[in-house]
Amino acid sequence: MKIAIFSDNFYPELTGISDSIVTTAEYLGKNGHQVRIYAPRYSTKNYQIANLPEWELDLGDNVSIYRFPSLPFPTGTKQSRLVIPTGFFCMRDLKKFNPDVIHSHQFFGTGIEAMLAAKFLKIPFVGTNHTVITEYVRYAPIKAKWLETLSQKYVNWYYGRCDFISAPSQSVIDEMESFGFKVKSKVISNPIDADAFNNFIDSTDMERKKLKQKFGVNDKTIIYAGRFAPEKNIDVIIKAVALVKKDIPDINLAMAGHGVLLEEIRKMAGELGIAENVKFLGTLDKFELADLYRASEIFPITSKSETQSMTLIQAMACGLPVIGVRARALPEYINDRNGILIEPDDHVSLARNIVELMSDRKKAELLGRGGIESVREFSPEKIGKKWEKLYSEVAKSEVSDKIKIYET
Repeated sequence: MKIAIFSDNFYPELTGISDSIVTTAEYLGKNGHQVRIYAPRYSTKNYQIANLPEWELDLGDNVSIYRFPSLPFPTGTKQSRLVIPTGFFCMRDLKKFNPDVIHSHQFFGTGIEAMLAAKFLKIPFVGTNHTVITEYVRYAPIKAKWLETLSQKYVNWYYGRCDFISAPSQSVIDEMESFGFKVKSKVISNPIDADAFNNFIDSTDMERKKLKQKFGVNDKTIIYAGRFAPEKNIDVIIKAVALVKKDIPDINLAMAGHGVLLEEIRKMAGELGIAENVKFLGTLDKFELADLYRASEIFPITSKSETQSMTLIQAMACGLPVIGVRARALPEYINDRNGILIEPDDHVSLARNIVELMSDRKKAELLGRGGIESVREFSPEKIGKKWEKLYSEVAKSEVSDKIKIYET
């Protein structure tokens, strides 16, 4: 099959959406499908922010990439790009590629290009919604309920043009349906690159000691990985570490990533007297990040905007016990077999549970092993096979039949 994938968010921008597209495209390409990815062109500065070389990603012989002209767009990663949709940018290229299916992962610039191309060329149109738009609108300059409502209605309108839609969690679909969305949908998880993030729970003490020395952390280390952005609620973790320090004076918080709140987080750590406990390690590639998970003991996540969280899945794959907030998609992925759920914004509860897991290593190891079992369902092979089946069915179905095939 030939699959055209559109996304406003792609390499070198470091996000779960980009990771998901890369991993799925690699799997499809290795299995004989031809994949062409349509994404924004990024600037030299964008690559520098992510500590990546400025050359095109190589995903194998069957996967190619088309880059749209784009403009800088302010988001938490300091990397995002804006594609101004015209309906003509990629039409000639898309006609030449002649895909069986067009798959859009976002609903703005490239997403509009995908929608127009699918309509004009009469190609089956698949959409995946990775974003709870109302959560992000809350951090916009204009704070108003009508803006949240308008944003969600736009999202529903966009995905209402699709022949099939998916989301990485039921919470996304529930929110869409609460605003009147009626198209049949299905939860399909994002895949995880098992070659980079695998079972590190059985690493030898010597191996872990070397990794701890590499990152300058000790055996009481919790890890944050992701962008430094308002919707991640990182301040909850910083406040919790300040409380944990009273019981565990040498607690370490290893922080990997970049974003607009980096300096604010540094300042907060200093004001709370934990500057020496917090290690800012910058942006790491996936193999370095896997090593950092391996060198850590606990993974907390306090974001209230997650539709899945790839860093959560990565941490679980590496055998870390997780502590997450009871918000959005996190309860769909965290349970009493792999982690602990607390109420949002509750830094006191987070601190208490960190101290408990640090002192009860048997419980921590049990939850870590439960996490490894939990993420086996998210391998590229299992998720890729789901997409192969769906692409094949939507490509050969008549428009009137396209909803029926996704009900099982």
